[in-house]
Amino acid sequence: MNQPMKVLIAYDGSSGGDAALVDLQKAGLPSDVEAIVISVADVCLWPTSTAEANSTIPEPASVKRAHKRALQAVQEARVLAAKASERLQTVFPGWKVLTEAHGESPAWAIIQKADEWKPDLVVVGSHGRSALSKLVLGSVSQKVITETRCSVRVARTGTDEDKSVVRIVIGVDGSAGAETAVRAVSERLWPAGSEARLVAALDPMMATAMEWVEGGATNERAWMSKRVESSVERLRASGLTVTTVIKKGDPKRVLIKEAKQWGADCVFVGARGLRGIGRLLLGSVSAAVVARAGCSVEVVRGGE
Repeated sequence: MNQPMKVLIAYDGSSGGDAALVDLQKAGLPSDVEAIVISVADVCLWPTSTAEANSTIPEPASVKRAHKRALQAVQEARVLAAKASERLQTVFPGWKVLTEAHGESPAWAIIQKADEWKPDLVVVGSHGRSALSKLVLGSVSQKVITETRCSVRVARTGTDEDKSVVRIVIGVDGSAGAETAVRAVSERLWPAGSEARLVAALDPMMATAMEWVEGGATNERAWMSKRVESSVERLRASGLTVTTVIKKGDPKRVLIKEAKQWGADCVFVGARGLRGIGRLLLGSVSAAVVARAGCSVEVVRGGE
């Protein structure tokens, strides 16, 4: 029996957090998701030991006030998580949605929960100042992408939120990471008429990459065309209309520009490019795409 997909959704009450909830409708997710909405107040809640509780030394008033404010912030986070859960249940009635609230560093809380719960996907907003004032997911998303062991979707809401079809750009470079991204897209459930565009960038490093992978020099465009075409049928089998683009240029710039010009809803990239080729490693490509793309970006991990 297939297990439900597990999705961890970070929500902070900001416009970025709201965008993440709206964007889920364009993520191709199944109807039987098990989700947790986590809201984090950026406060310190230190545990009170038995010895401290029984101490005859009075707690300073400033410490009491700080602890009270922290508890209030966590309660506000709990309310935000509950509201986000209600919104998700309205849009996805088949989902099982739980909520959690924490007083912690936001990035650390999300990463720790992902390590513990092992979701298939973590969803964060691209940026935004929370109603809790200090929970800023803009500074969190990059850290979550870097340190989380599963796929991460950094959500943005486009200009056409009501569009019934979805446009997906997939970055391909012939690597196992790119194949994982293609597979992830092919396994989702997309609205009829949705489109995928496979985008490959040829730069001066590509010849070196081909020599390393293939053991000898070859025509870079022919080499890349072969690998792009191998992904086309997989995507078409999932009901997507597929086009391909191969351009010369820096992979980061090519992906961002193509996504903007084509009006993509999301860019999918693998967590690693061709190994040993620094410019194709996700450390540079995905960070730039996540930071600069005008649409959502999903960084796919698994099977690399």
